[in-house]
Amino acid sequence: MPSQTRRVAITGVGVVAPCGVGRDAFWQGLFRHQAIGDIRQLESWDPSPWFDSPKDARRSDRFSQFALAATAEALAQAGELDVDPAHCGVMIGTGIGGITTNEEQIVTRHDKGDRRVSPFLIPMMMPNAAAASVSMRYGFQGPCEAVVTACAAGTHSIGNAINTIRYGRADVMIAGGSEAPITPTALAGFRNMTAMSSSGVSMPFDVRRDGFVIAEGCGILILEEWDHAIARGATILAEALGSASTADAHHITAPAPGGSGAVRCMELALEDANVPAASLVHINAHGTSTPLNDAAEANAIAKVFGEQGPIITSTKGVTGHALGAAGALEAAAVVLAIQHRTIPPTVGLEQRDPELPPIDLVTDPEGRSWEPGPSMSNSFGFGGHNGSVVIGPA
Repeated sequence: MPSQTRRVAITGVGVVAPCGVGRDAFWQGLFRHQAIGDIRQLESWDPSPWFDSPKDARRSDRFSQFALAATAEALAQAGELDVDPAHCGVMIGTGIGGITTNEEQIVTRHDKGDRRVSPFLIPMMMPNAAAASVSMRYGFQGPCEAVVTACAAGTHSIGNAINTIRYGRADVMIAGGSEAPITPTALAGFRNMTAMSSSGVSMPFDVRRDGFVIAEGCGILILEEWDHAIARGATILAEALGSASTADAHHITAPAPGGSGAVRCMELALEDANVPAASLVHINAHGTSTPLNDAAEANAIAKVFGEQGPIITSTKGVTGHALGAAGALEAAAVVLAIQHRTIPPTVGLEQRDPELPPIDLVTDPEGRSWEPGPSMSNSFGFGGHNGSVVIGPA
């Protein structure tokens, strides 16, 4: 167990998402109806505001561009960090990394030959490119790592960053996840494995749910040792209380029956955060809209928290499933829900699956007002990766 003497503050949030670029636009987007279609993509993404020249932008894969944009917003909110660069680190996860560049360059080689392959292919496609880009942009010399655990990567990155601060390996961490997975071959693979929605609608926990809607985006949190944040006069948005990571050890894509791995992960996260199950107020669920995932997660939540459990939403009805960025976007949504004192709705949920336990899902389009308290964000990834992070009001 990590030392609890170093508390972890959240002092900045940055978001790039199809429903809104920037945390304010993202928050407003969480209350809108979703578009129809099996992808959620930023249709008019322009990276130029975050680069010195178009050439620099072209030498950065789309997922790294997202990370630089979201980090810039989060750092602007956090203010002057006043930290030794050796004590500021970066932890940005991804599920697939620079697949856009990878696929484009494979086509280039096939059509035009070896000599036309970009010399920037490797540094652009590598999964650690986003974390490395942020580190180099700002001169942060502390731990700089990329977690690659499929759809749990963003949550695991935040959890690892929390512990990095707790253990004293850094005073500030830029943490989150970034993903730009929408390429022709990736889409073909997901469609052919029948993971994606054939209706083009994400319907978390709905009896009609038929798969996820794939998305791209990035969520970044600025995590900071509590006393360091206080000393520099920072505005503390929320507190990162704890996290956990487990493996199902069951199947490469399907969750363990009854959500047993998720149960253990949530229980360990509560223990790590020193929060009793009865005190947890809200969960931003993984809620992908796949038949097996939603059933496993709903049963796991009911087992851990009972019938009078926390208020639950899945924001993927709007955002779609951004794979390795999903958990970071949802952790950002939890922080914003605390700030706005409103839990956003589970957009797409119209006919609750009667086979699921009666968990308390937010269905009102206006969301639900609440008294902010300890909250959890869940992520579960292909390979049986489970991640939970617990966040509370400042």
